[in-house]
Amino acid sequence: MLNRRFGVLIAAMAVLLSGSAFAAVHYLGSGHRNGDHHARAGVLARRSVTASPHGTSVSSATPTPGPGRTSASRAAGRATPRRRAAPTQTAAPPPAPTSTNCTHPQFVSSDPNGGWSNGGYYVAQDMWNIGGYSVSQTLHACAYNNWYVVATMNNGNGDGAVKTYPNVHEDFNEPRISSFHTISSTFAEQSPHVGIYEDAYDIWINGVATSGSTEVMVWTDNHGQTPSGSNVASATFGGRSYKVWKSGSYIAFVADSNFTSGTVNLLQIFNWIMARGWIPASSTVGQIDYGAELVSTNSAPATFSFSNFSISTS
Repeated sequence: MLNRRFGVLIAAMAVLLSGSAFAAVHYLGSGHRNGDHHARAGVLARRSVTASPHGTSVSSATPTPGPGRTSASRAAGRATPRRRAAPTQTAAPPPAPTSTNCTHPQFVSSDPNGGWSNGGYYVAQDMWNIGGYSVSQTLHACAYNNWYVVATMNNGNGDGAVKTYPNVHEDFNEPRISSFHTISSTFAEQSPHVGIYEDAYDIWINGVATSGSTEVMVWTDNHGQTPSGSNVASATFGGRSYKVWKSGSYIAFVADSNFTSGTVNLLQIFNWIMARGWIPASSTVGQIDYGAELVSTNSAPATFSFSNFSISTS
């Protein structure tokens, strides 16, 4: 009888032990991935590792330094957009499309100061105001007149700050505007119609982003932006009408109707400004840029493409 009871007890203990072993194995198996995840997170936290907002720079050519802009000089003439709330991201955004024109880039860079000299022009990232914001931007250039950027940013804090101005530009050795018979520029761009931005010429008169210089912008394609200053006049050049905004040494010509390609008579605009006494007749030209001032892409990658650009002078 004692042997029988002992046998029953042994059998019951075996069942209990097998169940506990199964439970222990199940617990370790189901918790292993979570434990590994937390361990990795702890290592990253101890190393203070964060994802770089700019990515890495990859280039197939060595860029030459272009004229720099300080945040203060650009902020002085910054276009302030209407306030918009950034949408809530509930899923990973889809990848932005690449350019249909620039399919084999000769230069690629995610460096905030990245740029490339080509054909007498300079193509630049110009990520001049990204401090304190989550911004990524990569430049892909096939040529000075065939390039694009993929950018991601938002206006989440509602301050409307322009963060980057990817552009192509030509530098001048400060010749007098009065010495020219013609100054004109041709462009073509394609923008995504999301977020807040404008495609525009940015021209520096009497120095390049210096204390005595004047910044003249010509907005050709506006998506949700309002310039700094006040609307002080209207003007017509080459059959297109513009509203003229002014704030100190900042002047913006905003097209009444957006256009994504065309030729702009810049000398006619300069002469109009001089005729109003806003800049002296002895004024010089320092730099002519064309690109996109970017405020927001609604936190999703967006592509801004430029398929034509040239400046003609005589």
